[in-house]
Amino acid sequence: MHMLITGGAGFIGSHLAETLLAAGHSVTAVDDLSTGRQANIAALAKNPDFTFVEETVLNEMVMDRLASTCQVIFHLAAAVGVELIVKDPVRTLETNIQGTEVVMRLARRYGKKVLLASTSEVYGKSAALPFREDADRVMGPTIKSRWSYAESKAIDEFLGLAYHKQFGLPVVICRFFNTVGPRQTGTYGMVIPRLVQQALREQPLTVYGDGQQTRCFCNVKDTVRAVAQLGAEPRAEGEIFNVGSQEEITISALAERILARTGSRSSVVRVPYDEAYEKGFEDMLRRVPSIAKIGAAIGWAPTIGLDQTLDDVIAYFRAQAPKPN
Repeated sequence: MHMLITGGAGFIGSHLAETLLAAGHSVTAVDDLSTGRQANIAALAKNPDFTFVEETVLNEMVMDRLASTCQVIFHLAAAVGVELIVKDPVRTLETNIQGTEVVMRLARRYGKKVLLASTSEVYGKSAALPFREDADRVMGPTIKSRWSYAESKAIDEFLGLAYHKQFGLPVVICRFFNTVGPRQTGTYGMVIPRLVQQALREQPLTVYGDGQQTRCFCNVKDTVRAVAQLGAEPRAEGEIFNVGSQEEITISALAERILARTGSRSSVVRVPYDEAYEKGFEDMLRRVPSIAKIGAAIGWAPTIGLDQTLDDVIAYFRAQAPKPN
């Protein structure tokens, strides 16, 4: 089949392109390279089944041509990363909402299946753990720009489900929890690449807040395996699925584990949220997914543990380090 990936030069998108190509599909990746990188897809450039288009998903004329020739659209293009969201809220809202409007409109026009990437952020400050796909959401106030990303992705979900209900469009929604692996950068606040790079440079590891907030980190290889399987499963249409690990760890413990696995002599310093992001920043204390639904639907569960994932990221950044003369 011919697959279209929006955000295809991004961290998750580039790994998904590799997975789909390995399965025998042809892939077109569209990306405006605002957060995606050519380096992420450099290894795919010589593959005759891979095409890259440098363009924004907001360009409906280009997207119309691309949508008309594919069978499935994997819509991953979005403004991502807490730091970017806080610093550029207008771009976050416009990219996430308007981009999805374009994709849904064109998918309906040509009758294409859409796999829509969403986020665990939509659960907000809920304390009903583990988070289930049908659980209530608890959002902070609109004066806190941190929640604009969560709300924009929730609107994306509502839009996708509306197209499925009203027009019968085959739409599948994946809520990604913290996904990590090679090619992810720390540029926009991604915690593991930031801490790993600091450790390798023997710089202090910056842990935001008190470090007791917990996350579950899923290897990107497991994540894209779930996405590819859901994209091929008719019974998943019209449904929402959490995609993530259930291996919970505090950020303080994560920093100590990174120090141990890199052999770094760096110290750990705590940075107040107000200093790291903005005054009055609110965070989620815990973020743990229920993966019972996706397990029942396609038999998926993560297979790669956190230690292996950290080792993969460490090896990636060591390979990227400048070679001594």
